[in-house]
Order: sequence, then structure tokens, then C-alpha cells
Amino acid sequence: MPSAREPSVPADLFAPRHLGPAASEAAAMLAALGQPSLDALIDAAVPAAIRVREPLRVPAAVSESAGLAELRAIAARNQVFRSFIGQGYADTFTPPVIQRAILENPGWYTAYTPYQAEISQGRLEALLNFQTMIGDLTGLEIANASMLDEGTAAAEAMTLCRRMKEGTGGSFFVSAACHPQTIDLVRTRARPLGIEVVVGDHRTFPVDGRVFGVLVQYPDTWGSVHDYAEFFARAHGAGALCVVAADLLALTLLRPPGEFGADVAVGSAQRFGVPLGFGGPHAGYFATRDACKRQMPGRLVGVSRDAQGRPALRLALGTREQHIRRDKATSNICTAQVLLAVMASMYAVYHGPDGLRRIARRVHALTAALADRLRRAGLKLNAGPVFDTLTISGIDAAKCHAASVEQRMNLRRIDDRTVGVALDETTTAKDVEALLSCFGAAAVAGLDEPGPGSATPATTVAYPPPHARQSAFLTHPVFSSYHTEHEMLRYIKRLESRDLSLCHSMISLGSCTMKLNAASEMLPLSWPEFARMHPFAPADQTRGYGQLIGDLETWLAAVTGYAAISLQPNAGSNGEYAGLLAIRGWHESRGEGRRHICLIPTSAHGTNPASAAMAGFTVVPVACDAQGNVDLADLRAKAALHAPDLAALMITYPSTHGVFESDVKEIAAIAHQHGGQVYLDGANLNALVGLATPAALGADVGHLNLHKTFCIPHGGGGPGAGPIGVARHLIPFLPGHSVVNPKPQTQNSKPGAAGTGAVASAPWGSASLFVIPWMYVRLMGPDGLRRATETAILNANYVARRLDPSFPVLFRGAGGWVAHECIVDLRAWKQHGIEVDDVAKRLMDYGYHAPTMSFPVPGTLMIEPTESESKVELDRFCDALIAIHGEMAKVAAGEFDRSNNPLKHAPHTAAVVCADAWDRPYPRELAAFPTAWTREAKFWPAVGRVDNVYGDRHLVCSCVGMEAYAATAAQA
Repeated sequence: MPSAREPSVPADLFAPRHLGPAASEAAAMLAALGQPSLDALIDAAVPAAIRVREPLRVPAAVSESAGLAELRAIAARNQVFRSFIGQGYADTFTPPVIQRAILENPGWYTAYTPYQAEISQGRLEALLNFQTMIGDLTGLEIANASMLDEGTAAAEAMTLCRRMKEGTGGSFFVSAACHPQTIDLVRTRARPLGIEVVVGDHRTFPVDGRVFGVLVQYPDTWGSVHDYAEFFARAHGAGALCVVAADLLALTLLRPPGEFGADVAVGSAQRFGVPLGFGGPHAGYFATRDACKRQMPGRLVGVSRDAQGRPALRLALGTREQHIRRDKATSNICTAQVLLAVMASMYAVYHGPDGLRRIARRVHALTAALADRLRRAGLKLNAGPVFDTLTISGIDAAKCHAASVEQRMNLRRIDDRTVGVALDETTTAKDVEALLSCFGAAAVAGLDEPGPGSATPATTVAYPPPHARQSAFLTHPVFSSYHTEHEMLRYIKRLESRDLSLCHSMISLGSCTMKLNAASEMLPLSWPEFARMHPFAPADQTRGYGQLIGDLETWLAAVTGYAAISLQPNAGSNGEYAGLLAIRGWHESRGEGRRHICLIPTSAHGTNPASAAMAGFTVVPVACDAQGNVDLADLRAKAALHAPDLAALMITYPSTHGVFESDVKEIAAIAHQHGGQVYLDGANLNALVGLATPAALGADVGHLNLHKTFCIPHGGGGPGAGPIGVARHLIPFLPGHSVVNPKPQTQNSKPGAAGTGAVASAPWGSASLFVIPWMYVRLMGPDGLRRATETAILNANYVARRLDPSFPVLFRGAGGWVAHECIVDLRAWKQHGIEVDDVAKRLMDYGYHAPTMSFPVPGTLMIEPTESESKVELDRFCDALIAIHGEMAKVAAGEFDRSNNPLKHAPHTAAVVCADAWDRPYPRELAAFPTAWTREAKFWPAVGRVDNVYGDRHLVCSCVGMEAYAATAAQA
């Protein structure tokens, strides 16, 4: 029903396509809630004290075609030069079958994190391939399912080394030949933890007992390949662990780190078919020895078995998760770069080991030819073997750069007398000739021009001992079976068919906001003006990105009320960390660095206490009352008790219990009264946009999950972006960067001025993703953004009203209303032997992904329908849960056996339902087709219920050896 204060929306605008309920549906839902209008519902549900009545200061909405045309004009301001900058980023060819069938395919990018393993087997297999690929190339026993980027992986390696040595403080050595952004990130992470970072030359550094770990680059940032074996032997002798940041393509030719003493290998999988994207998103990687597996950060895919004893994949070692261990977790990273890791693993599947070697040899041979001709011209190059990068010194760098610009090429800017050149798989013989001309050197006679990535130049170069790789890699059949496009396409689609995504049905995960990711928002991701831009390209070539970033910063500042926005954090958890570092920096600048207490309600996301611990704070929990609100008496008592040391209060609003707390401003005032700052977690901003702002609630800083409220798709567990907004006094403490200073457009003060370092490898984090929220805001406009919030609240209250007779809503705000999500209570069913997990698995038979399980309250489901679902879909979902309630009631009444019933055996696979034998006391039809809709659009779970405990006790985390595991599982 249209708002009384809003004119009708023109038919060609986007908002009606984003919002699920039609006007007639909205009217019916409001009638069911007893509300005369949407305005009336919002006035009843949202406390008047938090409301902001002024319209949002964002541009008026435009149509999809007009928005795309505007963005095309912005993209045209980017100049895509051939990039030879290197420094951890390389241009690459994304195989078109991977671009079309994965990157641009909603069946892959709209799926959720694989917490419900039975309907996530496709992604899990692709991630297992990724882990196998990383383990093989690095020569280490176990790898995780990806990290946010290379710098983050290196910083996480540092803290793993310290945990393994069971110490606090101490020193971590970093080679000065590591990439500058990696050194920057490691320093940022070390400072609040009291770790001394020593940067120097590994050849002369005296490792002693105070050093718990060392980090080197391989090949190093200048291109040289070193033999680190002797240095690592000295480090191990002193009790330190050894970390290598390694280039994956180089490892196809070079001795793997695990063979010369590395305990951890980290890096980026970007050059395996993932676009540059001005810095992201990319999949970092992390591999280690088996002895370190329980200290490894991030997610880990492992092999287990299902209820029928067949191999089945799932996320392993869940006890490391933040929601379980909170401030004791190994890391605050609660996601992985799944979509990008899938692309990188498929790149390896597509090319296979022989194809990767051909690409690497071609790059290496072109580099050798370039080096040879430069040396003949009398130029000085970096010593030792190289792979793809040369450093040329003793020259007029300005003259070389000017010549390269004329050729529309970018070289690495090192200093006035030094230039870097890094080749990649897109480099051609013509490019080598053009590069030689930039240095005044003669062309290479007879250098052939093979098809990119398909053959080797006539000149081949072998590495001398001990550098050459001798061991095999990617020996599992998956890496040698799909090299034609037909077979590759079928493999990708086969995996896709095993995953439930938003293509199939709503995914109602509370706090995760699985809303529409519109095609018009996603299309620009593949435009070369955005996709092929190096993050360190000169500013005069990136004016389009500058405008995109400036617009988004301005609009997000308007939406939140904050004075400035930093877009650098590349995940919500990373935004939390960056925001807490800003608070820490501000206290230190005032001579109050002693403040270390962070108050966090017990209902908070697990990443909150984990981030606080990483930022060097001591977590003190604050109780919640019976209604799910922050217990004001407990907050006052703890704020007063810790007043001299109080640094921050972290809250989520609306609360994690799904209600608008009417006392939120008083909660913020209590923290301020005792000298603390207020961090507002932006996970639930979907219920605030256009109605209230975090700044007006009293927040000093908070992050925004662009992959939730602003439509970046979940990607199966990543990518994401978690920019932070800050009040004016915290602007100087925004993240900086050692290579490019990411100065926000929304203010004039320099970020990082007080010593805050980078929190992501790239200056603007996952920059290419920004086209999605830019399009969303531009298409929705101020009225559409507000209407989205109001509709999310309408949908949540409608679902709560429909489900309440079967599953009581646990928490409600004033007047009995919920915010944009609700928690329904299943705890009473435990006495009948029914667990919340049984309901989640049975929902799969009805064609739905389960809501968020047992968080923040065990034995509950947290449901968030979002604004993008229609009444038809909401009713279908509610009907499914109500039907499951009927099955539960039959168990309670004794009509169904307590352990042999549709819930306990769920999910039902096609193999089980179609088997010759059926010995269960309920019909096959009820098992497989419980509703008419499932007969029309059945999604079959790929495996039966997965045994997580068995998988953790028999840990297998690569596809190598799966056949033997399957045989063992069948006999068990």
C-alpha cells in the first residue's frame, strides 16, 4: 500500500521490481496485521525517538537503463592501460566458460555460506578442489577455503605462529622484500597485540629466542627467487615458525615452500582467472602443516559421510567458529572469498597441471627474453633467478614512465632511479618489444607470438638447482578431466545443481539479509573499465573509480549520518576491526591508551568479541533482559565499574534479537558518560535506512555490510565489503595505506594521520564490487530506499504473525512488533526428541534453506524475509514451516515414531526415495513431495544428513585420497 507521504512510483523505475509485495499483497498483509497503512505499521513498530523525518540526501531514482548509462559514462573515465606494475596483482584471462557460468551466474553468486551442507555440495566440492590445489602447489598438508586477501593471510599467519609458540608479545620478522602492502597489514595487526614487527634482510637477520615467526616473499617483491632453506633452518633452531608468501603460478615451476622448511604458506589466487578489479575481491590462501590445523584461521572444508554412509562434504572443525569461541576464536574472519576461490579452482581444473605449466613457462620465457635484452643494453637488473618480475635500477625513471604512458603501459614506480616490470599471462611478444623501447633497448629478434596461455615461446628457460620444482601437483583426476569447454560447462552446472540458491526459493537467514541481487546491479562487474584496473594504477587513469568511490562515500554518509566513510575494509568482520582500531587510536591520541575494556551484550554476533580481542581490548559481557534488550542495570554497573578503563561499547541495532530497543540512545549515553565510544554493528541496517541513522542513535563508529543492506550478493560465503563510517573526531584514525592513500571524499582530514595502518591489501578493498551498491542506491533513490526498509519490516511482522501460533515469537518490541527479523522458539520440542536441526533438515524436503539456527538463542530459528520476497513466497515458506509443525505434533502425540519419522530422516535424497526397499512408517510421497509446490519445483538434496562428528574425527580436507576414504566410509 503506498505511503501517504509518497507519490506513486513511476512504472519505469526499479523500486517496484526490487520490492516483493505488490500493492494488493501489501494491503492484505497489513490487514492481517490490523494496520490501516504501511505508515501506521512503521509508526507502531519503530520507536518515535529514533526516527529521522528528513528525506535521505541521495539523488532521485532513475530507471535501470538510465542508471547503466550513467555508470557507463563513469567507467569511460577509467583508462585501462596494460599493467606491468605487479606487486602481488597480475592481469589474467578469465576463461569465458568460468566468467559466464560462475561469475555471472546467480546460481553461484546468490547461494549462502555452506552451513547447511546437504544443499551446498557443489560449492563445497569446488572449495575442496581449491584446498587441494593450494596444498599441492605449496607442498603443505592442509589449506583452508580461502582468506580475504594476501595481506590478511600473512597477518593471520603471524598470529598463528604466536599461538603455536604459546606466548604473548614477542617479535615477528618480516623481510623488507615482501610486498609493501603486506608489511603494512602485518604492522597494523601486530600493534594492538603488543607484537614487535622487525623488518629487515633475511640474509643478515640474527634469529633468536624472542622471535616466534618469520615471513618472506617468494619470489620477492623485486622479482628475485631466493633459497630460504638455510634461513629457515636457523629460524627453526631458534624455535620460530616460518611463513612464505608465494606466487601460485610461479610454484608450478619453483620448489614448493613445504619442501624447504615452510610451516605456513600464504598468498593470493587472483592470477588464476580472477579479474584485477582495482584490488578486489580476490581469494587469499592459507596453507600449513597438519600440526597447526586446529590453529588455522578461516573455514575448512572436510570430507565426512551421510546417513547412508556415502562421502559427503561439510565445513570442518566448527569449534573454531566465532559464535562458539567468541573472543577466544582463532580469528574474527567469519567468511571466505568463496566465489573467487571457486573461480580460481575452476581455472586450475580447466587448464590442469600441464596447462598451468605452459602458462608459467611462457611468462617466464618472455621475462627471460626481456631481461636478456635489457642487460645487453647495459641496464642493471635484480640479481638471481626471476619468474615474471624485473627491477631495473640506475635509470631515469621519469623518462621510462613517460615513454610507457605513450605506449599505454604502466610500470611499477619505485623511486627516481628504479622501475619495476612484471609480466603475466596476457603479455605478448609485441608487449615485450614495446617495453624494450621504453628503456631504449633493441627489440628481440625472432621472438614468436603464440596464443596466450596455450604454448611456449621458442626460448625456454630452466631453473638451476635447488630452485626447480621436482614434485608433481594437481594429480587428482578432477584436474585432468574437464579440459574441453563442453565438459567444463557440464562439470560447473553439475556442481551448481547441488546447491540451493535464491534462484530456487527465499533464503530467510536472520541477520544475513539474502535480498535481491538485481541483474542490472551485477552487469557492470564484467566491464573491462572496472574489471581490468590495477589497484596501484596512476590516479589520472582511475578517475572513473574516483567518482564511483566518491559518490558511494557521500551517499553512505547520508544514509548513516556519519561524517566520513572508509571503503577499505573488505568484509563486515574487517570493518568491525577497523572501527575498533579507530576508537583505540583516538583514546591513545588523548593520552588514554590505558582504556582497554570493551562492553559487549551477550546477544552480539560472535565476530564482535573476536574483533575486540584482535584490536587488543578486553571483552566484558553485558547481560540482556527477558525481552532480549540490553539490561540497563547491568550496563550501568559495568560501565561504572570499568569507567577508568572503558574504551568502547559494541551494540547491534536493531538488536540481534530482532527488536527496536527504545532505550538505545540512553545505552549510548551511558558509554559516553564513562569515557567510552559507541560502536554500532551495521548488520541490521536493513531496518534503519531512511527511518533512522546510526549517528543519531549516538554511535561514534560502525560498519555497513554492503553484502547485506546494499545488495552485494553473498557469493556462497563471500565476497563482501564492510566499510566503516565515523563521527568527525575519529576521521584521522581511518585506515591508511602505504602505497596509495585512500582519502575519503566526504571530509578533508587525512586518514591514518595518527598511525592507523591498512586493514586490507588494496587501498579500497574489494573495489570492483562498489558498482553494485552504486547501482542500488541510484536506482532506488531516497523514496525507494525508505520503502525497502518499511517493506522489510512489513514482511517480517507478517511472517511473525503467521508463524506465532505454531512457533512462538521469542522477542518483541514495544507494542508487540518485531523489526526486520524475528526469532521463533522451538525449545519446547526438545522434550519430544525434536531438535532445531531436525526442522532445518526437513525444510530442505520442502525446498527451503533453513533460517539462522540457534543464534543468538539455542533451540531457535531467526527468520529474515527481506523486502524482496512476495507474499506468495512468504506464504509458501510459512506453509512449509506450519506443515512441519504438524509433523512435529504427530511425533509428540505418538502418531510418528520418536526416532523413525520424516524429521529425523530428513533430508530425503532421490536415491533413498527411489530405492527398491522402503521400510519407514510414513509414505515416500510425504518424504519427497510434502506439498504441491515441491511436485512442480523439486530441489533434491545431493546427500543425506551429514555426520559432522565423524568428519572431524576422520579429518580429510583435500580431494586427494577421497576414493580410499569412500571405501573406508562404506565399510565403517
